[in-house]
Amino acid sequence: MDFLNVYQNNYLFVIVFLCLGVLLPVVALSLGRLLRPYKPYDAKYATYESGNEPFHDSRVQFNVRYYIFALMFVIFDVETVFLYPWAVAYEKLGIFALIEMFIFVFMLVIGLVYAWKKRVLKWI
Repeated sequence: MDFLNVYQNNYLFVIVFLCLGVLLPVVALSLGRLLRPYKPYDAKYATYESGNEPFHDSRVQFNVRYYIFALMFVIFDVETVFLYPWAVAYEKLGIFALIEMFIFVFMLVIGLVYAWKKRVLKWI
């Protein structure tokens, strides 16, 4: 019976943190809405660039390659996030985890080679 109480206490902590995680932002945003001044006028709704009136369209088309470079950076950044815990716990995980990690890295290398062959990584 004592064993079940330990797990119920753990679930209680999770429920309390979940409720606080939802309740605190809702209360903070509600109080902010009640306490802030509300004085709308047309000048507040005008667009601006660094305090100046805009003189042309603010929508600028960027080259898609910038997004692809950013996406590649995120992919390999996430790879390091997955590799770090594996490297720390390598002695406990054994050869099976080593093979799994090689498969994971190999799949990422395949994606990198594919992007290289499609000339996606060419800057200009």
